[in-house]
Amino acid sequence: MRILAVADIPSDRYYEYYKPGKLDEFDLILSCGDLRPEYLEFLVTMARCPLVYVHGNHDDSYGRDPEGCICADDSIVEVEGLRILGLGGSYQYRSGEYMYTERQMQSRIRKLWLPLKKHHGFDILLTHAPARGLNDFDSMSHRGFECFNTLLERYEPKYYVHGHIHLNYNYDIPQKTVRGSTTVINAYEYCIIDTKESEI
Repeated sequence: MRILAVADIPSDRYYEYYKPGKLDEFDLILSCGDLRPEYLEFLVTMARCPLVYVHGNHDDSYGRDPEGCICADDSIVEVEGLRILGLGGSYQYRSGEYMYTERQMQSRIRKLWLPLKKHHGFDILLTHAPARGLNDFDSMSHRGFECFNTLLERYEPKYYVHGHIHLNYNYDIPQKTVRGSTTVINAYEYCIIDTKESEI
């Protein structure tokens, strides 16, 4: 399966300079948030494959959710056998619909105990914010969640895909890395995942 992961800013490759057929290679699109609904609607229309998304901390400013796309927030979505656990939003640094304290994020995870049991875990953790100490910063606005580390340790998903940390913030930020048995992907702008190949 080939997956297109996107976050934070539209990619000119798949939007401004899009050519027919460029998205045909993908079986799934994952959005990690902070992308306008018009962009996600364009992707899902042109690719003709499912698009699964979580909200970013700026998504409340857009006024609506994208049509034709699947919201995975606070749930496990299954697409072609892949179990995707979605937890959107960022660490709370101001008031906003998609901002959470560590305790609030922990509470969201606890409420997922039944879907986690039913699905026997998950294959992809899809978030907007990163995990604490994994591609994040010390500033409140770009701090990761410690409870995401707990999820990774307990369930060992194959992939952890997040956004929020723009690669131009620091050129030492890797787009792909490994944490235990999990491939960690910062989907800023876009990243291609091939589940049949080794990622690193």
